[in-house]
Amino acid sequence: MSKTVYEVVSKVMNVPITELNDDSGPETIESWDSYNSLLLVDELEAEFNVSFSLEEMSDVHNISDIKRHLKSHGVSLND
Repeated sequence: MSKTVYEVVSKVMNVPITELNDDSGPETIESWDSYNSLLLVDELEAEFNVSFSLEEMSDVHNISDIKRHLKSHGVSLND
């Protein structure tokens, strides 16, 4: 499932999956702006059948944060 997180980020941010790691975020991905952040949340919520709070959404600074929040919603990522 961790691969799925990378696939969603890759699709939304339009970057090759090979360029992503857990530290990837708005500071390292040029296309990770506020609009794409909203699209990313929407895609992640649909893919994993979860609903993020506003606090969780504003606490995402990289892929590691996304994975942490997904785990807190009971998603098993098999890292």
